[in-house]
Amino acid sequence: MALIVQKYGGTSVGTPERIKNVAQRVAKFKMLGHQVVVVLSAMSGETNRLIALAKEVQPNPDLREMDVLLSTGEQVTIALLSMALMELGLKARSYTGSQVKIVTDNAHTKARILDIEEGNIRADLDAGYVVVVAGFQGVDEKGSITTLGRGGSDTTGVALAAALKADECQIYTDVDGVYTTDPRVVPEARRLKTITFEEMLEMASLGSKVLQIRSVEFAGKYKVKLRVLSSFDDEGEGTLITFEEEDNMEQAIISGIAFNRDEAKITVLGVPDRPGIAYQILGPIGEANIDVDIILQNVGADGTTDFTFTVHRNEYKKALEVLKGVQAHIGAREVSGDDHIAKVSVIGVGMRSHAGIASTMFRTLAEEGINIQMISTSEIKISVVIDEKYMELAVRVLHKAFNLEQAA
Repeated sequence: MALIVQKYGGTSVGTPERIKNVAQRVAKFKMLGHQVVVVLSAMSGETNRLIALAKEVQPNPDLREMDVLLSTGEQVTIALLSMALMELGLKARSYTGSQVKIVTDNAHTKARILDIEEGNIRADLDAGYVVVVAGFQGVDEKGSITTLGRGGSDTTGVALAAALKADECQIYTDVDGVYTTDPRVVPEARRLKTITFEEMLEMASLGSKVLQIRSVEFAGKYKVKLRVLSSFDDEGEGTLITFEEEDNMEQAIISGIAFNRDEAKITVLGVPDRPGIAYQILGPIGEANIDVDIILQNVGADGTTDFTFTVHRNEYKKALEVLKGVQAHIGAREVSGDDHIAKVSVIGVGMRSHAGIASTMFRTLAEEGINIQMISTSEIKISVVIDEKYMELAVRVLHKAFNLEQAA
């Protein structure tokens, strides 16, 4: 008998019929003798509907009241699933985040989990219940309802699995696992049997939408065995996210190609090359709460430097305005930008022990006439910034160059 935490996303519980299908799946695990905790998202589209309602009433909604509103979406699905399980003859009990309770900080709409009081869940599991918990939400120390931000239900599932020391946390979504890249871009993309936490973190941070990055961080920190599965397929082992030293790891040099269209770059030209100039440029950006990704600095022979960095495309105009506001102060000749770029990354723990990955990547792009504008590297990834119009071509040729369509 195992203790399993299962998380189902919004598409998995998008209609009463799909909720009944989830109940059937949960019942199979229960009938095998397992203890099961189920974490649910709101029905697909419900969170967006609630946000739109709030903005009709208050254009800039109060964040505390926003959390009270948004948390109602999951309350609907946990009650309906519990009813569906009862219809199948199982004992089931639902809990909101505040009933569990999942204790968070007070950062409304983007709270972080601090503690989970799992006593009630353990008692119900021992009494033979399936426990159904609302994802995405918790309660702060003053008793106010909080939410964890977009994709927070994944984090709830992993956090519960960690607190309960579950044998496995299963994330059910609309895909049947983690692929070498997006199959919509590369039809030959292959589902991975296993991937390391490090690789999955890079994939999530660099554009893969399969898992929310905070949930992967949580799983890695607390050594929660994580598996991604499809809620629409009855068969299949999905993808196991585990540790590099596991004996059954696929020994691939490169595990996947990630990409992100939501990129923009800003260039500050002709600033004096003096100590502190990077801070004078990026300080105002940080004060405006804008996240910076790749940074490139070129020093010229004339004593000036050109400084280029990337930001999320949604923050491009704001970042440009900030820098044009300080352009004269920092002595820049020009501030310009480009919001038609993309980032493409190759990822794999095998890079640590194999040379030539960068040269293969750069040669492959050069052969297709794709110019590299910026480069960023880590131990297990190489990212390049290119013109957005070449993104899909770059992903396809790199996928082929690293033989990712071939099973390891």
